[in-house]
Amino acid sequence: RRMSRLIDDLLSLSRIELNAHLRPEAEIDLVSVISHVRDALGPLGRERGVEIAFDHPQPPVNVRGDRDELIRVFENLVENALKYGGAGGRVEIAIAREGGDAVVSVRDYGPGIAPEHVPRLTERFYRVDTAHSREQGGTGLGLAIVKHIVARHRGKLGIESVPGEGSTFSVRLSASSPAAQKDK
Repeated sequence: RRMSRLIDDLLSLSRIELNAHLRPEAEIDLVSVISHVRDALGPLGRERGVEIAFDHPQPPVNVRGDRDELIRVFENLVENALKYGGAGGRVEIAIAREGGDAVVSVRDYGPGIAPEHVPRLTERFYRVDTAHSREQGGTGLGLAIVKHIVARHRGKLGIESVPGEGSTFSVRLSASSPAAQKDK
């Protein structure tokens, strides 16, 4: 099973890199994407005793993107928060509009990540705690996939963590104009 996940992740990363120069153009509602991810990962949250909270402005919050790839980004981030930061009993997902951008943040209240590890988290196969990551079923490619998808969408990935207080992963994407969103 682990080998199958590893192969799937490697193939996925390869496909994303092949299309890195092509920015997706479909109009995607982030509220719908995050709602889907929250519903899909709800059972894992309940199994681990972690509440998944979701705060967002009035829908829609549209961006240009590939729905399946954006689902993959937020599934990876929320699943990581549940697996590695879920000890705090709560994971918070929020969408905010900041200027012309939509910012999605995923915050956990777990043990946090030491500062020396943060710059390397998106490297392929990099793990803060190899044994724990393997135990959780990780391949070491999830955040590398996230980084490449966000780059394909011409967005920015942010990582903030304070040991003992948790971590926040944020994805900043250009939002469609509010006028264009009302016309949809």
